[in-house]
Amino acid sequence: MITFESLGIEEGILHSIQQLGFTQPTPIQEKAIPVLLQGTKDFIGLAQTGTGKTAAFGLPLLQLINREDRHPQALIICPTRELCLQIANDLNSFKPKKAHISITAVYGGTSIGEQIRELKRGTHIVVATPGRLIDLIERKAVDLEQIHYVVLDEADEMLNMGFKDDIEFILKNTPNRQSTWLFSATMPSEIRQVSKRYMEKPFEITIGKVNAGNANIDHQYYLTQHVNRYETLKRVIDFNPGLYGIIFTRTKADAQGITEQLIREGYDIEALHGDLTQQQRDKVMSRFREKSIQLLIATDVAARGIDVQGITHVINYELPDDTEVYTHRSGRTGRAGKSGISISIVTPKEVYRLRQIEKLVNTRFHKMDIPSGKDVCRKQFFHFIDKMLQADISHGEYEAYLPVLREKFAEVDKEEILQRVAALEFDRFLKYYENAADLNMRDDRRSERGERAVSRDTKGRSYGGNGNYQRLFVNLGTKDGFYKASFLQFILDMSDLKKDVLGRIDMKEMNSWVEVESAAARKMIKAIDGKNFRGRKIRMNDADSGGGRRKSRE
Repeated sequence: MITFESLGIEEGILHSIQQLGFTQPTPIQEKAIPVLLQGTKDFIGLAQTGTGKTAAFGLPLLQLINREDRHPQALIICPTRELCLQIANDLNSFKPKKAHISITAVYGGTSIGEQIRELKRGTHIVVATPGRLIDLIERKAVDLEQIHYVVLDEADEMLNMGFKDDIEFILKNTPNRQSTWLFSATMPSEIRQVSKRYMEKPFEITIGKVNAGNANIDHQYYLTQHVNRYETLKRVIDFNPGLYGIIFTRTKADAQGITEQLIREGYDIEALHGDLTQQQRDKVMSRFREKSIQLLIATDVAARGIDVQGITHVINYELPDDTEVYTHRSGRTGRAGKSGISISIVTPKEVYRLRQIEKLVNTRFHKMDIPSGKDVCRKQFFHFIDKMLQADISHGEYEAYLPVLREKFAEVDKEEILQRVAALEFDRFLKYYENAADLNMRDDRRSERGERAVSRDTKGRSYGGNGNYQRLFVNLGTKDGFYKASFLQFILDMSDLKKDVLGRIDMKEMNSWVEVESAAARKMIKAIDGKNFRGRKIRMNDADSGGGRRKSRE
């Protein structure tokens, strides 16, 4: 059996990690640690979140640094404040108890002055978010001249967040590094470019398949109409009374709106999005980690870097636009060898994208029936009975109340008592679900065929078996300052249409193509074609008329 000792970890660190319960290395640790302990090889490690990557690079770093020289020797770059703090805490728990190894976390949203003072006192390892580190470099508050080891953790997340230039700036400012270690869940082309530019013949390992999903996660989906998405979410929550999870939305408006609606209906939930101050964000995360709240609803940007143990469910209220983002969402559960469930609420228009994600993570998604009202009540009832039977009655002087209870219930038989308990606990559920509608869609195979037909048409036309969608050309693109979300908002604001009439949006530098329900296409063209945008006339027309292809060369 392979042990941490056989990998070359020294005795003092071994003692610390044994006290933490580390007995056998995970696959990423087993393959990475012997290479990283050499201290001279560039390294790329591809593995999902929750596989033990922090220990894979943290244990070698703690062993390689010179404890006598109190200056920064190792630099760990990560995408978010939460992950920055998590890594620093983990390293502090890994290090030998009597070893004077200093680890400093620097990140935005808090006093830079205190961080500068801590750096001046001397440190061995700096854990940083890119923006705050660059601020410190420009203030000459951190010395990177003697950095020997640079770790890029969750590199794909950092590139998704727009930190490519920041990472390159940091690498240019660590001229004396002996090795660069890059860890990522996926391997987009941008990361490959960075590795070719700044790494020399890196030793590369892959745990599982590239971009593959965690084998401990069960991927499920519920198919429903767009109008029933919220009700389906409630059914999923109610049908899993013991869940502890994160709900993902595309926008902060959705996150806030759904949170407010669920709170009004009695659910234990808080929102995490970009409009929160750092203090509010910390408070929400603290409550979630302590399990004071059962559910967290978050946007992808706000949730990046969250590392919370014990999450049982991830719920995708909508599928992400970028299929790779799904890997990061689902990776919040099924960590440290535990099982987890990733649930997606899908409409017929999204089935094709679901199939794309299946190919990306190399996993088949299981289609589930949306629970009926009776199913939900039954599940809640048995959950309550189990909780009641497992209640700890060893603490407390309950015996003192037994004579009064016996007197009160003397004339009531056992069955009536049980009925009254059930009525008190389930009255809300029983009333709500008494005449609950069936939210399932029974014709999903035809919907899937229609979706595939829409996406596979080689001429770029958009049509299902019944010709529901029309593909429109517009002479606006990324060069005009748009990205997909802002472009979507722009055309919806201009046309006064709702988001659910839209299909796929394909954006290029100069032009874009928009799928829209045929019934709404004329209204969109009328509202947008001929209008002005920053002094330029907007042209929108049917892409299949030939005009779209002709105008795209203008």
